[in-house]
Amino acid sequence: MKIVILGVGAVGSTLANLLSQDDNDVIVVDQDPRPLKKLEEDADIRTVIGGASYPNILVNADIKNADMVVAVTGSDETNIVACLISKVLSNSIKTIARIREASYLKDKTKEAIQNGTIPVDIVVSPEQLITNHIQALIDTPGALQVLEFGEGILHLVAAKAVRGGPLIGHEISELKKHMPKVDTRVAAIFRQDRPIIPTGSTLIEAGDEVFFIAKKGDISKVIKEMRKKEEPYKKIIIAGGGKVGYRLARKIETNHQVKIIEEDENRSEELSKNLISTIVLKGNVSDKHLLHEENIENTDVFVAVTNDDEANVMSCLLAKDMGAHKVIALINNSAYVDLVHGRGVDVAISPSEITIGTFLSELAGDEVVRVHSLRKGAAESIEVIAKKSSQGEGVVGKQLGEIELPVGVTIGAIIREKKAKIAHDDVILREHDHVILFLTDKNLLPEIQRIFSPE
Repeated sequence: MKIVILGVGAVGSTLANLLSQDDNDVIVVDQDPRPLKKLEEDADIRTVIGGASYPNILVNADIKNADMVVAVTGSDETNIVACLISKVLSNSIKTIARIREASYLKDKTKEAIQNGTIPVDIVVSPEQLITNHIQALIDTPGALQVLEFGEGILHLVAAKAVRGGPLIGHEISELKKHMPKVDTRVAAIFRQDRPIIPTGSTLIEAGDEVFFIAKKGDISKVIKEMRKKEEPYKKIIIAGGGKVGYRLARKIETNHQVKIIEEDENRSEELSKNLISTIVLKGNVSDKHLLHEENIENTDVFVAVTNDDEANVMSCLLAKDMGAHKVIALINNSAYVDLVHGRGVDVAISPSEITIGTFLSELAGDEVVRVHSLRKGAAESIEVIAKKSSQGEGVVGKQLGEIELPVGVTIGAIIREKKAKIAHDDVILREHDHVILFLTDKNLLPEIQRIFSPE
């Protein structure tokens, strides 16, 4: 597949590297020659210097022969215009654009995108994805990550095993004894940042990051096996009243006691007008006196989502030190994510990691329904459709235990006719089953596609 990527920021460069590894013909366009040169040297990717929406630049990027264009520049307007020009130059090309501004995704503009008047086939909204991600963490006490499969039928959840949990020091097989009515599967364990593909005899140790698959109603029961039960979160403080902070407050204020801290006076007034029950506090997110006055020690979750990584990290560390139960920081710099995750900051969220999975889902082909990036991109979980090959071979008709998988891959569950089945060795795979897999090596995705959806 020939793919043109417009913009070489964190998302664009990551996509280019990943897609080039899968034998795709990747061309990257950006106005800054420095990151382009690095891509050329590191990944042997063709690059074009220039404005992403300029027709002559797109022609130089061979847009006429491209199968897909992915517009991820820093400008919504450039991304939209680039998709428009790409369609003018090539009627058959598929267009994907990152669009941050919410007003583009509402009312008549939304309709124009949906009916093709604005020629963007797939819209990816990072702010919406991040908001949904944080809401899932708030709705799932004790979770480090919550991901949906099968339109919410199944969830992949990461939870840290803490001393005092019933399963600590015991084999995974004992889960069934503890919870005979709950069907779940531990897909992977990360121990001291190293992946372990578990068996029934694998011991759960304190400090393990455990990934398991379960139905939504069973998640809290499984987490309770890993750590002491946590009560539902009620009191939430959001640091930062930008796009993400506002979206999050809107989504959770009905069922939670929400306060939002915003330093800009005009923005504070705007938030006060548009939010219903959220209390808007004008001030600095790292103001110790302000946090003390707002009873930070009684706060269930402190979420820092300003546009400043340092402010997010420092305010979370301060809030945690002052007694906040759980702190979540939005961090753009991947180096910071590695540094602070689990070291004072309970959950460090990388916008690019969340966004990448959505792009990969669209780029991977019709047989791949969903791709989620995990562990700061070190692993992936995917939902792939099982198909027969033209020769009649493949995995359809086999028991799950008979399927030969690459090292580092486990089957977590299947979804059949909108019903979930946790993976057991004797389950026979049918055509069109949606298979949920965990990959400790993201480079295995093409091989998994070949196994489950052969030509």
